[in-house]
Amino acid sequence: MTQLQRLYETADGLGLQICYFPMGNLTALSTPDGFIGMDVDKLKDSAQETACLAHEMGHCLTGSFYTVDSGLCQQRRCEERANRWAIRQLVPLADLKRALEMGLRPHELAELFGVPEEFLRRCVYYYKEVQGAL
Repeated sequence: MTQLQRLYETADGLGLQICYFPMGNLTALSTPDGFIGMDVDKLKDSAQETACLAHEMGHCLTGSFYTVDSGLCQQRRCEERANRWAIRQLVPLADLKRALEMGLRPHELAELFGVPEEFLRRCVYYYKEVQGAL
């Protein structure tokens, strides 16, 4: 089962509703009532869809929401909580450590975890700089 399939199963089991439609300037959004909207035409592959869906699920499952009137600090806090949830779900620390010990390069790690390379780099930064675990 791929990461993306696992996320969809998890979302379904939690009662999250995922819909696909054009969203203008947005790629995705989520609401406190468990709705996730995604414009998949803006996602180039399943790795991007995986990272995007995990991020939006992170908003829903951590209750990290804000409005256009929220201050910048509140927005950043909510985005960071969603990012951290996605990171821990898609690239668990123990799995990343094992993969790094194998000497895999960033693009190989990204492929292994089924995420974009940019997301993988964010994971490494989080575990190394924020958590001090790498």
